[in-house]
Amino acid sequence: MLARILVVDDEPPIVEMLAYNLKRANYEVITARDGREAIDMARREQPDLIILDLMLPLLDGLEVCRVLRSERDVPIIMLTARDAEVDRVVGLELGADDYVVKPFSVRELMVRVRNVLRRTAPRPAETAPDTIRAGALTIDTARHQARWQGAELDLTALEFDLLYTLAWHAEQVLSREQLLKQVWGYDYYGDLRTVDAAVKRLRAKFRRAAPDATPIVTIRGVGYKLTA
Repeated sequence: MLARILVVDDEPPIVEMLAYNLKRANYEVITARDGREAIDMARREQPDLIILDLMLPLLDGLEVCRVLRSERDVPIIMLTARDAEVDRVVGLELGADDYVVKPFSVRELMVRVRNVLRRTAPRPAETAPDTIRAGALTIDTARHQARWQGAELDLTALEFDLLYTLAWHAEQVLSREQLLKQVWGYDYYGDLRTVDAAVKRLRAKFRRAAPDATPIVTIRGVGYKLTA
């Protein structure tokens, strides 16, 4: 079954260019031109991935991201203007999986699309690693579940993979560059703030399970580690 991708942008040339290249890569493509239509299409069509522009009529991309992330764990790649640095960080903190800055390379975007879809694809049970335990944390990859002190953490696919990577290397410091490569699948170094925003969201999920939970430690100037 073809992965279904929702492209949301109010610039027809960009929509047409993305739709053309995604279809050539054997993806099913649906489109929306404003924020309200994006939410309606996402609810009705249940896409596997959303490519979402930040600057949209009616509702901007940040609001669309906030609404959709509250309803469903659908991967989101945001398209942002070069000078929209604050909005990029806010988008990542709201739950976007990644972002691409306009003007962008189609090849770069296609790599990111493949990486996101690979991460969210169902994993065969027979190839799933055993359960990982690190102190009060238990991760079951076959069920795609993570528990802290017995309470289940409500994680997106990205957050789950990030936590799995940290837990697999518990008590080891992983640099942001290492996490970008292992979790996001980049063969090049992307924006390190992508990692920071995802860690921030992950920490918030732990605090919901237990207000005093602080298993992810920042090693200043280096990266992060999970303490057992």
